Amino acid sequence: MTVTHPKGFKASGVAAGLKATGNPDVALVVNDGPDYTAAAVFTGNRVKAAPVLWSQQVLRGGVVRAVVLNSGGANACTGSQGFRDTHATAEHTASVLRSTKKLMIGPGDIAVCSTGLIGELLPMDKLLPGVNAAVKALAADGGPKAAEAIMTTDTVAKNAVAQREGWSVGGIAKGAGMLAPALATMLVVITTDASADNETLDAALRAATRVTFDRIDADGCMSTNDTVLLLASGASDRQPTLAELTAAVTEVCHDLAQQLIADAEGATKHIAIEVAGAASEADAVQVGRTVAGNNLVKTAFFGNDPNWGRILAAVGTTSAAFEADRIDVAINGVWVCKNGAAAEDRSKVDLSGRDVRVTINLHEGEMNATIWTTDLSHAYVHENSAYSS
Repeated sequence: MTVTHPKGFKASGVAAGLKATGNPDVALVVNDGPDYTAAAVFTGNRVKAAPVLWSQQVLRGGVVRAVVLNSGGANACTGSQGFRDTHATAEHTASVLRSTKKLMIGPGDIAVCSTGLIGELLPMDKLLPGVNAAVKALAADGGPKAAEAIMTTDTVAKNAVAQREGWSVGGIAKGAGMLAPALATMLVVITTDASADNETLDAALRAATRVTFDRIDADGCMSTNDTVLLLASGASDRQPTLAELTAAVTEVCHDLAQQLIADAEGATKHIAIEVAGAASEADAVQVGRTVAGNNLVKTAFFGNDPNWGRILAAVGTTSAAFEADRIDVAINGVWVCKNGAAAEDRSKVDLSGRDVRVTINLHEGEMNATIWTTDLSHAYVHENSAYSS
């Protein structure tokens, strides 16, 4: 149930020595066709890693035959040498695939992804031999190994599949921190054996990410390396409608996004912020994101404190349409606030479990949206204060 579930794909994950732990750190996903169409969504950060800049160029060509990923370093803020290293990685991968797998493939057909510490060059003397090993290890059941090889601070590998009649969509993802709107510190490779042109793939992927990856927010921080790729092999000989493809891609993206937020660094709570009764979807999303990113709200949930006043204060910083004396707030089904004032006794709220649902009704319209977030814990501060040391 992974990226190699759809027909026409092979993958692998190997240890190349990029990580001091010796854990797997180089992954490869190859599309065997007969189609090689692709789409992608990248970070909204203006500081973009070299692999993002490279892969953006590749996607403009409309063909992606392979994706090579490493979790030994971000290769971000590394200047011209970092971009040359990315180019060299794609060239080397293409060369090895041509010589050992007899594929007609060039560097411009290969997307490159990196994740890890920002500001340091990759050890190419280890990465390139790692690519050799990854090519050799390619297998039709290699998806789980690829998912493992892209992990950084993740505690579990992340895989998902949406099965349809005669075709499917599969995916792998990594990410446990810097999960914020406009994607996260994540790498995602999604595959399908359906047949679809680039425009259809792009429309499906953007519709899916808009309501999944773009609505998770662990810590309000945006990464430099975010990449979500969708590759189509056409190996099923099925051509779903745009609506059918979008639904399947969204199912996989939602599954992976929930795995990401569930594995967020130091999290003890998995929190859904549901905004209802908004005048527009944009208002609902803005309110949800603002509450999800509020440190006072996040620390309250870490302390099992149903402090609805902090939620209302966060809503009040937005430009959404609302009247303060009409807002209702529920926490795990208990309406602790009605018409902008205290309602049910907050002591009735049970926060002993991991899952928390906050419902905010603005009473301004019919639109709604949900943002998923986490609490802010001692463990998160500890992990991120010592990340580079």
